[in-house]
Amino acid sequence: MRILLIHSDYIEYEAKKKLDFAEEIPEERRKDRMEECLVVFTSVEKKDEGKIETIVEKTCEEIKKTAALVNTENVMIYPYVHLSSTPASPKFAENTVNAIYNSLKSDLNVKKSPFGYYKAFKLSCKGHPLSELSREITGEKEEVSEALKKAEKVKSSWHILTGDGELISVEQYDFSKYTNLKKFTNYEIEKRRITEKEPPHVSLMQRLELVDYEPGSDPGNLRYYPKGRLIKGLLEKWVTDNVADYGGMEIEAPIMYDFEHPSLKSYLHRFPARQYVIQTPNKRVFLRFAACFGQFLMAHDATISYRNLPLRLYELTKYSFRVEQRGELSGLRRLRAFTMPDCHAFVADIEEAKKEMMIRFDVARKIQEGIGLDIPEDLELALRVTKDFWNESKDFLVKMVKKWGKPALVEMWDERIFYFVFKYEWNYVDNLDKASALTTDQIDIENGERYDIRFTDQEGNENYPVILHLSPSGAIERMMYALLENAYKDSQKGIKPSLPLWLSPTQVRFIPVSEEHLSFLEKIEIEGVRYDIDDRNETLAKKIRTAEKEWIPYIAVVGDKEIENNILSVRIRNEENREMRLDDLAKEIKEKTKGKPFERVPLPIKLSKRPVFRG
Repeated sequence: MRILLIHSDYIEYEAKKKLDFAEEIPEERRKDRMEECLVVFTSVEKKDEGKIETIVEKTCEEIKKTAALVNTENVMIYPYVHLSSTPASPKFAENTVNAIYNSLKSDLNVKKSPFGYYKAFKLSCKGHPLSELSREITGEKEEVSEALKKAEKVKSSWHILTGDGELISVEQYDFSKYTNLKKFTNYEIEKRRITEKEPPHVSLMQRLELVDYEPGSDPGNLRYYPKGRLIKGLLEKWVTDNVADYGGMEIEAPIMYDFEHPSLKSYLHRFPARQYVIQTPNKRVFLRFAACFGQFLMAHDATISYRNLPLRLYELTKYSFRVEQRGELSGLRRLRAFTMPDCHAFVADIEEAKKEMMIRFDVARKIQEGIGLDIPEDLELALRVTKDFWNESKDFLVKMVKKWGKPALVEMWDERIFYFVFKYEWNYVDNLDKASALTTDQIDIENGERYDIRFTDQEGNENYPVILHLSPSGAIERMMYALLENAYKDSQKGIKPSLPLWLSPTQVRFIPVSEEHLSFLEKIEIEGVRYDIDDRNETLAKKIRTAEKEWIPYIAVVGDKEIENNILSVRIRNEENREMRLDDLAKEIKEKTKGKPFERVPLPIKLSKRPVFRG
């Protein structure tokens, strides 16, 4: 089934000629008009035959969702066979369209244009970002875990926990000093994940030629241009190096797993995520949505002693996959394919889990501060906990909030519906007041037994470990999202937007005053600094403007005076301009980026040699 959804000021049509298979309709039904509506052009396909119930259910769900997004209750169903090259039989197609119409009638104001007629029509598209959408509906049933179904229905109580140990209901808490926490709390309680507007980071990632949508793939799968790939790679290395320093042993595991494997199938229904399921020549498999499967299966086969605990395994998954809903997909914030650093620690019991979690808390803080976020100012802490764990471990939770440095949101469940009894998240609240987790860790009390992972204790007895699930940075893509959203926030305050120096694709741009000075720049070599040269046949002013638009941290203009005195005139982003020697410039950049990963510039040094990836 293919549908084209157009949010319109109006649509009007007139049925002109009947096809042989169509029913005769009265003259008064051959014309109609609908004001301010969602027009749904529909084309039922051959592969839909025999799957009418699923097709109708999923199509109606998509129409209702889109109607809500564009804030209309008026829908015109318009049969339009031309959307597909493999149409279904006319009878099946008509029955499907009628079923969609009848299903929607109870919730929306619906009309339907005649089936089996050549029609003339006029419509006026509104032209906003959501006014033109296309969808392909398949007859395959989506695999939705039991945990996700329960998560959508679970009742929570919501509180704010202070560093003094006071637990206050959100209705009674005074948010006047914590406006960002209030935004986060409202977002979490409402659970409205759909994005009505395009977040600011999307236009930034495109304009800077970092990341873009890939129309040739499934939605939520992105393309990375050279500069974006550089930033992503540096972030991946920064996270991996810090996890290695903590003691995480890096492994690599498959991206697909047997859907019928007993441990895996059981775990699928304990994890709140929608899966990609595919049929291979040998078996039905699902694409991993985290690194748990490979690490748990590896631990199952390992011989583990109490002396090995805590046992820390790590993988940077390229990629993890989740079938996020269409309205929720949003630039780098929410994807279907993403890079997830996942570090599991296998420990003896709950008390050891608490100690290990505090160590990992500090690892995550170092990682997030290292990318340029202010902790805790830029993030909000959420604690999600069962009532039993709260009663047993209140001191531990208060200690965590005190360590964090400001109050935290607490979601408390009367009963445990997931495999964990507690997890924390560090959440970023963006310019649209949407929140995204950038760090999370969980105390898992089920999967040691589910995967039959055992360790031998000091008395020689075999036990199941408690497992911690840490993603110290969340998806790598979300780190980029947070940095770009923060840059936009700066621009709204009158501060020039920028990336951290160690992540800037070009750290220094040299601009020759004229072609005569280019030969001098061609001879320079600076190790450990990413630099390039604007050798284009443009005015000096335009070259400087280009560098400013690219957020270049250091812009060095080179002319006769600079060559003669060996002193560069340097524009420094968000700082005073200075005159500097080349060696001092390189030394300053290396000092400011000390301890961070480094890669060379990802494009030709000379700008004239570079392609334009996004016009």
